[in-house]
Amino acid sequence: MNRSRELDPTGHAPLDAGLYTDAPAADPLRDPSLYSNRELSQLDFNFRVLAQAQDPQVPLLERLRYLCISCTNLDEFFEIRAGTLRHAQDLGLVAGPDGLAPSAVLARIHDRAAELVDAQYECWNKVLRPALNQAGVRVLARDNWNPRQAEWLRGYFRDEIMPVLSPLGLDPAHPFPKILNKSLNIVVVVSGRDAFGRDGNLAIVRAPRSLPRIIQVPEEVSGGPTDFVFLSAVLSAFVDELFPGMQVKGAYQFRVTRNSELLVDEEEVDNIALALRDELVGRGYLRAVRLEIADHCPEPIVRTLLENFDLTENAVYRINGPVNLNRAVQVYDLVQRADLKFPPFQPRPLAGIDTMFETVSRGDVLLHHPFDAFTPVLELLRQAADDPSVLAIKQTLYRSGKDSQIVDALVQAARKGKDVTVVVELRARFDEEANLGFADRLQEAGVQVVYGVVGYKTHAKMLLIVRREGRVLRRYVHLGTGNYHAGTARQYTDLGLITAHPDIGNDVHLIFQQLSGLAPQLQLKCLLQSPFTLHGGVLRRIEREIAHALDGRPARIVAKMNALNEERVIRALYRASQAGVQIDLIVRGACTLRAGVPGVSENIRVRSIVGRFLEHSRVYWFGNDGEPELFCASADWLERNLLRRVETCFPILDPAVAARIREEALDNYLGDNLNAWLLQPDGQYLPAARAEGAEPHSAQACLLAKLCA
Repeated sequence: MNRSRELDPTGHAPLDAGLYTDAPAADPLRDPSLYSNRELSQLDFNFRVLAQAQDPQVPLLERLRYLCISCTNLDEFFEIRAGTLRHAQDLGLVAGPDGLAPSAVLARIHDRAAELVDAQYECWNKVLRPALNQAGVRVLARDNWNPRQAEWLRGYFRDEIMPVLSPLGLDPAHPFPKILNKSLNIVVVVSGRDAFGRDGNLAIVRAPRSLPRIIQVPEEVSGGPTDFVFLSAVLSAFVDELFPGMQVKGAYQFRVTRNSELLVDEEEVDNIALALRDELVGRGYLRAVRLEIADHCPEPIVRTLLENFDLTENAVYRINGPVNLNRAVQVYDLVQRADLKFPPFQPRPLAGIDTMFETVSRGDVLLHHPFDAFTPVLELLRQAADDPSVLAIKQTLYRSGKDSQIVDALVQAARKGKDVTVVVELRARFDEEANLGFADRLQEAGVQVVYGVVGYKTHAKMLLIVRREGRVLRRYVHLGTGNYHAGTARQYTDLGLITAHPDIGNDVHLIFQQLSGLAPQLQLKCLLQSPFTLHGGVLRRIEREIAHALDGRPARIVAKMNALNEERVIRALYRASQAGVQIDLIVRGACTLRAGVPGVSENIRVRSIVGRFLEHSRVYWFGNDGEPELFCASADWLERNLLRRVETCFPILDPAVAARIREEALDNYLGDNLNAWLLQPDGQYLPAARAEGAEPHSAQACLLAKLCA
């Protein structure tokens, strides 16, 4: 390893033990039994999401939303994780730290995913749908339509649906059509002869994306203001009208999921934006990885579909309900019932400000979203765009959402003569098309748009404003753990720091120079940066806690992140546990570390919090023998984040701000006994048990009560 790539920029003495050479092959900490599989761990997270849908203490429509989230998460799991595994299997890649080859992981994924699917549909059919019906929100099954409802739905089919359908009978002149990723389809068994004398067999009816997947039945027809029907039920009920003169013997809905990981060889293309546009055109028709089919579909038809999609039996999931159950989330959006949803809240505004520049000049500003409003970030940009003293603005954009106010402000700044540079990450998964559109709009306004570094996604969240104040230039910086996306700032927990600290400002300035130019490796004063110093910086601080423990001093690590799988970090944490370091990890999703293993990790505790908001903030706290260090970061402790992405990790230098983060984002969550799941030595999660006499405590509810109106 090139040691120069791991230099610690923060001025702390390096702790070299075990950092620069791999452990010997016989290292017992490499034992595969000490590692969970990342994909299976990620899949299991969705059982914890589904548990929220099964919890009667959660408002009913919120339970429906959790069910739909678990379904959408499973879609994305197959599109990305399973698709990548199949590619690895084709390439003959070897097993990871857990010792499982890709083929073995895929087999286990099928079994575990089948359990999840069964649990999802049992929750829908036996719990949520009846409960919703009892509450007056009816999602009507085909068997429950009364004559008036059936008559209206038949008319709706004829007037609104049939005109846009193009059924395709399968014969030598009409081969099996291309099926779009995650689209709703019906395979129909027909008999008889058509007008051309052709014998009927199978036909495919594809539901165009223009059709609503949930249909609201008018109150005057149904008798209730909130009655709904799945499009799939309407198609199945009236599909015979598409084949007049023939007999429909069966209609079975199905959906295919395809690999959605775009593979652009950046070193082989002259223009990544053009190459990505070309890839996006075909994304919906990449290799199939999963087939969902109605559970009453005859086996010969299932085999026909599997052969067409080049899939095997371990890729098929038989569904007792709508194959696109996640579309039921539209019911949540359409039903305005405050009694069935979480109480509304108003994020706390930043109090007592004149301008953002004056406020930040007086001291660092911490924003804890969604409890603190995202508005100060927008105001900072808007005021910078209008302020004649502002000379330049630089920002990274990974995800920004539709109709982004951030992009509006950047365009406005460029039109007012500011020098604006934006690093747009075109490869932000599932936001590629939106980011291409933002990039075009920004360039048209005169913004210098940079597409990051070849081979490294730019995942850092940084905003830099250069302002002339008297005879000096002053830098104002926003650094965050989450994206510049006003929508997710109300749904995800994230931390943002606005500061005018000169060393932090200079570090961010240097990173932007590196991203937009061809700058050499940087020597930063405050920030840790992937792929250069963050990985080594984390390892060194773990080793420092080990040294404290071995010398008999207090040693502790508390860290919060979305996922953990980097093998060297895990081995360092195991060594720390063996040395007596007390380690608390708050890991929302995939975690390949095994906690509580005797002799290895008995001093490591891992908890996952699943609540009203998606836990997204990354915080690292190291005790350091009474002189603690606290960092916030854009990076999880994943191999990709630490070694193959551009990430930033920034120290919290203001003691009051650091204390607030420690209290709100760490200690608060370690005390959660309502929404916490504890990782067991075997890799399974169990709900946290409340100690006898302990008051119930929800970390998110506590922050809502403390910070929000």
